[in-house]
Amino acid sequence: MDKVLNPSVAGTFYSSDSSVLRAEIEGLLAQADADLPIPKAIIAPHAGYSCSGKTAAAVYGCLKNTSKIKQVILLGPAHRYPFEGLAVTDANYMATPLGNVAVDKKAIAKILSLSQVNIVNAAYGNENSLEVQLPFLQVLLKDFLLVPLLIGNATNQQVVEVLEDLWGGDETLVVVSSDLSHYLDYSSAKDIDQKTVDAILALQPEKIGYEQACGRMAINALLTVAAKKKLQPKLIDLCNSGDTIGSKDQVVGYVGVHFMEES
Repeated sequence: MDKVLNPSVAGTFYSSDSSVLRAEIEGLLAQADADLPIPKAIIAPHAGYSCSGKTAAAVYGCLKNTSKIKQVILLGPAHRYPFEGLAVTDANYMATPLGNVAVDKKAIAKILSLSQVNIVNAAYGNENSLEVQLPFLQVLLKDFLLVPLLIGNATNQQVVEVLEDLWGGDETLVVVSSDLSHYLDYSSAKDIDQKTVDAILALQPEKIGYEQACGRMAINALLTVAAKKKLQPKLIDLCNSGDTIGSKDQVVGYVGVHFMEES
């Protein structure tokens, strides 16, 4: 019998009603520039759609123009469940209100040969970092295989090794899920988030610290691989919750970045 990971944050981070959810995503995508070139990798935020949906749509919008992408490598931080290394699931599908996304079991089997990768199903419970990316991918790509990866207590080299093993060609999109600074005042957040963006655009992972991005391990691994492969980063959107839901006392930062292969 197929094992399905049911959604944990439907009804809180995004609508649990499939028709409402699809309409919300399509409305957000209508505001995005769909004519941007297709990236090899992206960084996208993982807050509730009312907070970071505009930035997510900006970074995802161009995917409506491709039929090449058949596999998505999705990396994000484990916020609530501690473990060593990287966690995968033995589920066959991850579900959202829009339906089931098939997990790439062959790719999972390949990386389970690495000592830092283990099946940790419990890490996927009540975890938003990967789940909130799925509805955008479902609307835009429709038919693809997913390699979900949660990062726990891991070194940069451990994450880099996994990412390089899975990198693939034009058929593979790498998605790093991360928000930026958390719960600073608006001015302080803008300052530190700009420093983080500068480090991303310069491909300098060593300049991104603990307080700058909850998904810093995934970001830093992507920057390491991007530098090796000579990818060109491009800032697509940068804002924080003070820009989207109003209160500027304690905000969370959101960024969208594309990484382009050399022509």
